[in-house]
Amino acid sequence: MEELLCKAYDLLHRLGATANYKGFSYAAYAMALCAQRPELLLLVTKDLYPEVAKQYRTTWKAVERNIRTLVAMIWTRNPDLLGQIAGGPLEERPRSAEFLAITAADLRRGDG
Repeated sequence: MEELLCKAYDLLHRLGATANYKGFSYAAYAMALCAQRPELLLLVTKDLYPEVAKQYRTTWKAVERNIRTLVAMIWTRNPDLLGQIAGGPLEERPRSAEFLAITAADLRRGDG
């Protein structure tokens, strides 16, 4: 898990995210969890966000909101790299769950 978390931090940095966003840590942890257990992406609000919230002693709604804010910031700063990681250009900003699916797949490939 530690190695996946380090790779997630690195990927987020490459996408233009900075650690001063709460969503940075939440997203990195969620990405690492999803890289290990892709089934978490099927029930994001029921399973994934509550697990992240438990780790950081917050609510699942705060996790979702902060990851959404982080994705919006990344989309503004580096949509081309995000599209490259996704395997093709993205027409619009991905939803939080889509972002996590894209980045977790990248971590599983070992590119992140």
